Amino acid sequence: LAKSRAPLRSAITAATRRSERECVAALLPEAILPDPVRASAQALARSLVEALRARPRGHGVDQLVQEYALSTQEGVMLMGAFTAYYVVYLTDNLILGLVLAAFVGGLMGLMTAVISVTLKAEQGISGIGIYLFGLGLSDLLFLVLVGTPKAIDGFPDLNLPVLSTLPVLGPILFSQNVLVYFAFLCVPLAWFVLNKTTLGLKVRAVGQTPEAADSLGISVARVRYVAVIAAATMAGIAGASLSIGLLNIFQQNLTSGLGFIAVALVYFGGWRPFRVMLGALLFSMVNATQLWIQTLGIALPSDIAGMLPYILTIIALIFAARQIVTQPTALTKPFERGE
Repeated sequence: LAKSRAPLRSAITAATRRSERECVAALLPEAILPDPVRASAQALARSLVEALRARPRGHGVDQLVQEYALSTQEGVMLMGAFTAYYVVYLTDNLILGLVLAAFVGGLMGLMTAVISVTLKAEQGISGIGIYLFGLGLSDLLFLVLVGTPKAIDGFPDLNLPVLSTLPVLGPILFSQNVLVYFAFLCVPLAWFVLNKTTLGLKVRAVGQTPEAADSLGISVARVRYVAVIAAATMAGIAGASLSIGLLNIFQQNLTSGLGFIAVALVYFGGWRPFRVMLGALLFSMVNATQLWIQTLGIALPSDIAGMLPYILTIIALIFAARQIVTQPTALTKPFERGE
C-alpha cells in the first residue's frame, strides 16, 4: 500500500460519495481483519468523509492526499499521551513522564523518517499507517497495563505574580500549568529558528527547492530527518500536555482528532508560527465557549453547541483558501538526486 496512492485515492473518492463502507474496503482490500483493526479503519473512513465535507472549494483529491500525509502526528500524540500518563501513574514523576513522552515521539519520528525519507514510501499511506499504529498500540497498551481510566496528579497551575490577579485575562492567560507557558514560548522560538538561523535556512531550502539545496552541499536527507524527528518530539510533548497537564487521565483515542485539527491550523496559518498560534487560540476559545454554553444551561441544543468549534474551523479554512498561501513546494515529495 505504501508504494501507491491508489488505495488512498479510492478511499477519498468513496468519501466524496459519503460512503464509509466503500472507504474501508478501499483502505483494507480483500482482508479478513480483527475487529479492533477494522474499527480503526472505520474511524479513519469517518474522518475522511468529514474532511471532504469540510474541504474548501478547490481542494481536490490530490491535495487531501497531501494533507493526510501529515496525519502522522495524531498517532504520535496518542503514544506520547499514553507514555506520559503511564510513567506518572507508576512513578508520580511528572518530569520523567514528559521526557519519555518526548523520547517516544522522537522514536516514532525516526520511524516516519526511515519510511518516508530513506525508503521513499508514499507519504499519504505511510502517514495514515503511523496514525493507525499509534492509535492501535496506545489502546492496546492502555487496556493491558491499566484497564480502566484512572485519574493522576498532573502539572499544577502556576499563578504568575501580579499578572494572575488581573481581571478576566489573569485567570485565562496567567494561571496555567507550565506546559501552556512552554507552548507559548515555542512560537517565537520556532519563528526565530526558521527565519534567523542557518538550520532554519536549510529547512526552508529543503522544503522549497531540495535540488538547489543539494547543489550547495546541503544533505537533504539529514535535514529532513532532523525536521521530522523534531516535529514528532514536539507532538509527543503535545500528547503529554493532554494526559498529564490538561485532563490528568488517559482513555482510548484521547486526542479525538486534535492532531488533524492541528494540521488544518498549519494550512490556515500559512506555515507561519504566529498565525498558527492565533488559529489555535481561536479554535480553543470557541471550544471553551460551547462548554460554557452547556454548563450555564443556555437554551441551545448540546449537539449544535458541540458543532461550533468545527463550524468555525471550516469557515476559517474557507477564508484561508481565498488567500495566497505558498506551501512548501516539496511537501510530501521524496527527493532523488538528478530529478
